Amino acid sequence: MLFLTDYPQIQIVRDMAKRRKKEVYLVGGFLRDFLLGKDCRDFDFAVEKDAIGFARMFANKIKGAFILLDQEHGCARVARKQGGKIYTFDFADFRAPTLKKDLAHRDFTINTFSACINDVSVKDKVEDVICDFRKGKPDLSAKRIRMVSVKAFKEDPLRLLRAFSLRAGLGFKIEQKTLTQMQKDKDLIRDVSYERIREELFKVLESPRAAENLKAMDRMGLLVKIIPQIAVMYGVKQGTYHHLDVWPHSLETVVQVEKLIKEHAGDRDVMTYFQEPIAGERSRLALLKLAAVVHDIGKPETRKKEPGRLTFHAHERVGRGITKHVANLLKLSTKERVALQDMVLWHLRPGYLSNFKRPSEKAIFRYMRDTKEETVSIAFLSLADQRATCGPLTTDQDQAHHEKICLDLVKRYFKKKKEKPFVRLINGDDLIKTLKLKPSPLFSKILNAVEEAQVVGKIKTKKEALSYARKILMSADKKR
Repeated sequence: MLFLTDYPQIQIVRDMAKRRKKEVYLVGGFLRDFLLGKDCRDFDFAVEKDAIGFARMFANKIKGAFILLDQEHGCARVARKQGGKIYTFDFADFRAPTLKKDLAHRDFTINTFSACINDVSVKDKVEDVICDFRKGKPDLSAKRIRMVSVKAFKEDPLRLLRAFSLRAGLGFKIEQKTLTQMQKDKDLIRDVSYERIREELFKVLESPRAAENLKAMDRMGLLVKIIPQIAVMYGVKQGTYHHLDVWPHSLETVVQVEKLIKEHAGDRDVMTYFQEPIAGERSRLALLKLAAVVHDIGKPETRKKEPGRLTFHAHERVGRGITKHVANLLKLSTKERVALQDMVLWHLRPGYLSNFKRPSEKAIFRYMRDTKEETVSIAFLSLADQRATCGPLTTDQDQAHHEKICLDLVKRYFKKKKEKPFVRLINGDDLIKTLKLKPSPLFSKILNAVEEAQVVGKIKTKKEALSYARKILMSADKKR
């Protein structure tokens, strides 16, 4: 049994509201998730007036970070990390003179539940103080996402995307009239800032139902308005290894990523790796799904007809460049952008390794050296890519071998992570003191070559490492 006063932050809001004689209501997601029996760390408050000022004072009270969301509409956020989790508190001015009229301007009926904070006492159970002025409970029971009014998307076009993030997160269906209105209003999404679009898109990508929702967004024509670069993949045929054109293959790759994650749900190493936040609360898994969407985006530009076949030489490099534009458009962090570009650039490498019955230790070392922290995500992307390829030239034997290679890379990565940190036998100082070299680009070439030889067991002592370095130096001198 829960009481609103069980949440100390709500008590603080209540006390502030009483002292300042302001009407403040808890609305939306927290109450919806409470009725669904779900945990929620996001609190939304409707404030009679001066929500921004109220939020600033609340931020000072709880020592949280204040974020101005919308000066014009009086909306601000307070964020605070507690117990390793981030809690957010959004405060917004009424959009009408009264709460009931304000609720008429909200997005979906399942987000219109409210509770007056001013009147809450220690004896009030949460379920007893929830008001349902817009008939949200029937829609909640029916697992239905229904717009509050036909003006919902014109008032805030981000709601077009939020409908799908709710669909993905809750597993609900969007009501047909709402879908029809979304179809009419879809062009309005272009008026929304990409910071806001990114947050809703990543809610879709974070969910285990990302693939089906990306497909639904694509059918509506909404996805291409968010990521216009994907349009180049439409209608692009592939070779006989594939059974799908480039774009449906890309969406199918997201399907296969989600299946792979389900298969590895019991693997703590894998799940911890993919749940790791790369920026804010955006996880590596969500970024992997985005990589699956764009991994072949370079194919249209590199497509060539050669005798008896189609080729896409260097599409991964062209794709890496286009992916940079996608990352910049979505306002991703530098770390996210680099990881996303690496996933696209190296997604063919595990396939090259699987061309050999048993790849050499040197080839595996070079793969792990180049892919760095994304070794596992790229192996999963390659595996999902292969599973989404079922053309007449694809054989079960080839796929089984490719899967074996990819999963071996995953095991090696986690084994290496648990070992003692790697220590080079020689470093730059040794090159200066012993080989009398001056710092230059040749340094990294020599040190990388020595490291590779050390990893594969070719050299084991500092003396051997220096001897190996001399050979590389002599070879470089001869080429000059």
